[in-house]
Amino acid sequence: MHELSGQCAVITGASRGIGAATAREMAANGMSVVLAARSIDDSQQVADDICKNGGKAIAVACDVSQYDQVQKTIAHAIKHFGRLDVLVNNAGTIDPIAHLAESDPHSWSKVVDVNLKGVYFGIRAVLPIMKDQRGGVIINISSGAASSALEGWSHYCATKAGVLSLTKCVHKEYAEHGIRCIGMSPGTVATDMQVSIKSSGVGPVSQMEFSDHIPPGWPARAIVYLCTADAAELSGTDFSIKTDDGRRRAGLIG
Repeated sequence: MHELSGQCAVITGASRGIGAATAREMAANGMSVVLAARSIDDSQQVADDICKNGGKAIAVACDVSQYDQVQKTIAHAIKHFGRLDVLVNNAGTIDPIAHLAESDPHSWSKVVDVNLKGVYFGIRAVLPIMKDQRGGVIINISSGAASSALEGWSHYCATKAGVLSLTKCVHKEYAEHGIRCIGMSPGTVATDMQVSIKSSGVGPVSQMEFSDHIPPGWPARAIVYLCTADAAELSGTDFSIKTDDGRRRAGLIG
């Protein structure tokens, strides 16, 4: 991963789970990382830990559902580290889980604001920068829900399907400018989201035990892999680590 050393990445939803693990993994590979999250306290602690271990990291308060905050985060990253090479659109939510007829329209809409509009806002903020510099990588955290109908998850399925389409659209419009956009579908991961799913009691995923899910470090390592030239051919697609082939390619298994 030496090719990534010195590059700068912005990671949304970086206060915990996959986002925090990705920040640590990127820093371990010599990248400067900007941890963007609504909870500045948690993300600042992760950033401090990275810096104490010799890495480069800063934490920035950012609500991805607000475009002006996303713009300011990107601008701050460039001002602080002098460049921007990677955006990881990781921020997402699944609460509240409910059947469509019982879903709350306001809550359903808020999931769209974060899971879909938040991804679009990140893409929109970095594309002009990446286009001018003739390159960059955008990683969108995807899900099997992007192509499957799951009970109680209409908001999550719909937004992840939208994110998959955004990934394809970025590739179609900007691949010629050296910009790669790849979805990363991790499967079920041991994060706070699984606690919410478990407590809902809706659907088969809620019946799984926390120990059944993969650790956040696995998708973090896969995300770092997707930033390398070896993964260039995956642009415009969703890459999955739910299979042995995907895990092997990402270096998760031998």
